[in-house]
Amino acid sequence: METPQRPDPGPAPLTVPPPANPLLAGRTALVTGAASGIGRACAQALAAAGAHVHVVDKAAEAAKSLAEGIGGTAWVVDLSDPDAVDTLPDDADIVVNNAGLQHVAPVHEFPPERFALIQRVMVETPFRILRRTLPGMYERGWGRVVNISSVHGLRASPYKSAYVTAKHALEGLSKVVALEAAGHGVTSNCVCPGYVRTPLVENQIADQARTHGISEEEVVGRVMLERSAIKRLIEPGDVAEAVLWLCGPRTGHITGTSLSMDGGWTAN
Repeated sequence: METPQRPDPGPAPLTVPPPANPLLAGRTALVTGAASGIGRACAQALAAAGAHVHVVDKAAEAAKSLAEGIGGTAWVVDLSDPDAVDTLPDDADIVVNNAGLQHVAPVHEFPPERFALIQRVMVETPFRILRRTLPGMYERGWGRVVNISSVHGLRASPYKSAYVTAKHALEGLSKVVALEAAGHGVTSNCVCPGYVRTPLVENQIADQARTHGISEEEVVGRVMLERSAIKRLIEPGDVAEAVLWLCGPRTGHITGTSLSMDGGWTAN
């Protein structure tokens, strides 16, 4: 059993060179939760492919640093306030709904306010962002929506009622958009990774260790990766590569689907 090593506090901002083959030249992308983890990797990959990236996160310093490094624009927004979406630009050709949070507790002890918060950030905010950006995509006749779902959008685990509920809802929203947007040159898909080496997962490891009364190493081996055939955490860059592929020119017929990156979890 491989036990993940805790990463360094964070990589230095990436300075993106001009792309040799600008796959997404002239496109504009909006990535939420872009200051760290999967969102950061997606922003870097999209910028490296030639897109101008709107870096959306409530972590001001990290968002501004990343935007400067990739030639994008930082938007410091707290997405727990759905009305804050109205301050974001509506010119995105590509939307990556990635922002998320977690809370671990059994249903009978789950704080209702935390449940509601997770639905606002992970369901209502993506809906509002798409409501704001889809008209422009329709007008331009091209668009890509990639929702960072999870294996928990396809399966369930105990103690994660709010997160599992939100990811299942995001899957449904993605499919509805796929059906509505197909005639406008817009695709909508979900990427469903298993456990990714991100700050959110690092926090989950600690939370579950407390909940189950076991060590963090046991959480990784016995809880997180127990159902996975590949016994290692996924790297954020691997998820970003899948997102970039879905935004490319050869995936126009891929829509309404959920791309699993779960190390064989859902094969069980």
